Amino acid sequence: MRIGQGFDVHAFGEGDHVMLGGVRVAHSQGVLAHSDGDVVLHALCDALLGALALGDIGKHFPPSDEAWRGADSRSFVRAVANMLAERGYSLGNADITVICEAPKVGPHAQAMREVIAADLGVDIDCISIKATTTETLGFTGRREGIAALATVLVQRA
Repeated sequence: MRIGQGFDVHAFGEGDHVMLGGVRVAHSQGVLAHSDGDVVLHALCDALLGALALGDIGKHFPPSDEAWRGADSRSFVRAVANMLAERGYSLGNADITVICEAPKVGPHAQAMREVIAADLGVDIDCISIKATTTETLGFTGRREGIAALATVLVQRA
């Protein structure tokens, strides 16, 4: 078995929603990003790629490549899932924490779990989504951006 971790952050900008775990969440701001800026899925991809010792999301889906402008981050997850399977691994579990003051994550956590489980081809009980604040400290506390941390366990299929 192997363990991987991933972290992603995006600053808030103009917009009326954020993408979190493949779910469109209404918010007073959007995020500044080359793709759809889904911090949950970006952190998850980095964790899976790290477990496989394959670098990070930027190596496989570089922001310098116009092909990824505005891309749905679910396509990144599905591509990484294929890399996992090609190397003979499957996901044991993923534990993901969203770090922000807003938007509220709890009401959307189940939908995120469903999307991620479907894209990775695993049971929903393999996916954990939770959220925390930084008690108004730092850039997330000042509501300047949003972050996510993911930890995964992968095992030989």
